[in-house]
Amino acid sequence: MKLNKMKKEELELLSNKDITFYLLEESKKSINTADLFKKIIELLELPKSSFDAKIGDYYTSLATDKRFILLEDGTWDLRSRHTSDKVVKVADNEDDEDEDEEEEKEEEIMDDIEEDNYDDDNDDDDVYDDSDDDLKDLVIIDEDELELEE
Repeated sequence: MKLNKMKKEELELLSNKDITFYLLEESKKSINTADLFKKIIELLELPKSSFDAKIGDYYTSLATDKRFILLEDGTWDLRSRHTSDKVVKVADNEDDEDEDEEEEKEEEIMDDIEEDNYDDDNDDDDVYDDSDDDLKDLVIIDEDELELEE
């Protein structure tokens, strides 16, 4: 399907992802995000201001569509042209790094909490003292004695 020969009305019925699919299919080579989106804007005769407003959403739509892959050089291509070992998992790598950082922070916090709880110099040690010194002056009164005092 030649996109250049299609009428604007026909193109408007296609999603940006579908147009991208046909653009990549026609080009026979990978293309970066900005160039792909500029071609879509040109084909649909959209105002240039829509580029800045919608490029992020466009990138996300490509990243979530299984028909496309992001190559190491930052360009998009059709997944069907590549073996699975060439697929770049940019988002996965970033997520792994974020998770590692979060785990390290959590471990540091837990270490700090444990150190606080088991600190020998902690002034709260008296709270956990099981000695009977506090109980030595206590007197047990049964109910009958309590009634007599009233």
